[in-house]
Amino acid sequence: MKIDCTHQHILVTGGTRGIGAAITRTLVECGANVVAQYHRHEEAAQKLKKELGSSVHLLKADLSGAMEVARLFSETLEYFDGKLDGMVNNAGIAISSDIHKNAVEWTDDWLKTMDVNVNAVGLICKRSIVQFEKQNTGGRIVNISSRAAFRGDTADYLAYAASKGAVVSLTKSIARAFGKKDIKAFTVAPGFTRTDMAQQFIDQYGEDFALNDIALNQLTEPKDIAPTVAMLMSGLMDHATGTTIDINAGSYVH
Repeated sequence: MKIDCTHQHILVTGGTRGIGAAITRTLVECGANVVAQYHRHEEAAQKLKKELGSSVHLLKADLSGAMEVARLFSETLEYFDGKLDGMVNNAGIAISSDIHKNAVEWTDDWLKTMDVNVNAVGLICKRSIVQFEKQNTGGRIVNISSRAAFRGDTADYLAYAASKGAVVSLTKSIARAFGKKDIKAFTVAPGFTRTDMAQQFIDQYGEDFALNDIALNQLTEPKDIAPTVAMLMSGLMDHATGTTIDINAGSYVH
């Protein structure tokens, strides 16, 4: 059975690099029109746009600020002529923050992580739900969490793990609260995935550390995650609303 997202209008945050780029690419291949948000990496964004053409529209926004999040959502709706079918909250940051940093610096790292990984996700989910209700069409939300939400992370990534735990709880609450309005919400929780963001971890701990932590012989790639997101967006898994799908190469099984 082919995954079909034809004529869907979907916003993907962090949609031009790593896991997000793979999600954008796969959704377009399945027939969707995608607005891909990005922040700093202009070259990567333009490269993806050149590859995918008119099926993807780029919007630049800094998700650490509520006003920027609001602008992103408004411009997305404007581009889609007021129609939204799906939302993929993929953008996230992972700041290595030593517990022995002074309190001000450590707190700055914590708050910045929460701004992007929790506050922006919550605001976008809120706006999406209201839009789905307004359209009276229902809709689907996929929030990208992490295995860290369930098994924890290293001492330097306490904020990251805590933020991803919040995403799981948020998604479950949306699924329970809005299912009768035909709004579905899912969490995808990757393990360690070979991306530019993950390279910081590899540089710090070594690739063998990451490989020894999984059950398979190869690190997970972004292309291993994207098809699941497309399947969730297609409507073929609506009765799994509220669930978390783990894609972590057997490194955490629960």
